[in-house]
Amino acid sequence: MSHNRTAYVLLGGLSIQSNLSGYELHQAIKENFGSFWGESYGQIYPTLKRLVAEGLIEASGSATAGKKRRQTYALTDAGRVCLREWLAQPFQNDPPRNEFMLKLFFGHEAAPGVALVHVRELNERNRRMLATLEGIEKMARAYQSKDPNLPYWMLTLGLGLALARAALDWGESALAELAAMEVDTREPLKTSEAEPSS
Repeated sequence: MSHNRTAYVLLGGLSIQSNLSGYELHQAIKENFGSFWGESYGQIYPTLKRLVAEGLIEASGSATAGKKRRQTYALTDAGRVCLREWLAQPFQNDPPRNEFMLKLFFGHEAAPGVALVHVRELNERNRRMLATLEGIEKMARAYQSKDPNLPYWMLTLGLGLALARAALDWGESALAELAAMEVDTREPLKTSEAEPSS
């Protein structure tokens, strides 16, 4: 049976930690790999119900006095098999939709200085992302977990760090090039290049 990628994200999350609620799964996704993947509650809850119906996860819950029943989920053996089958398939990245790149592509039509502002903003975002990833890397190395997932988490983090650093290098180069282009367009024509008056 085919599944959307939300299903595999949830199976993967439950392979790391069992007995999580839909809310906890959403938080774990945000905290652990929110820099490159996102899921909404609107995607998570219907998918959890479907996975339970298919026997890939099991639901259990406990109620405390005066509180709503807390529904948690755990991976079944069939769910682990399904996750492993998906992990073995070739990956498919969706075609990117990047508004920054789109606006830069059409930058010739923008008012002077607009592209510079956008590149500066992108650099600032990439600096924040890099600082966040470096903080995660520092914590992970200090943690020195015996968790068998850790080497894979560190490899994923390493790619994120490399991409953020490369994007910042590109950003600095782009700022210099855009600044030079703006200077060229503002320079007045030299007398020899000016049209002769009639």
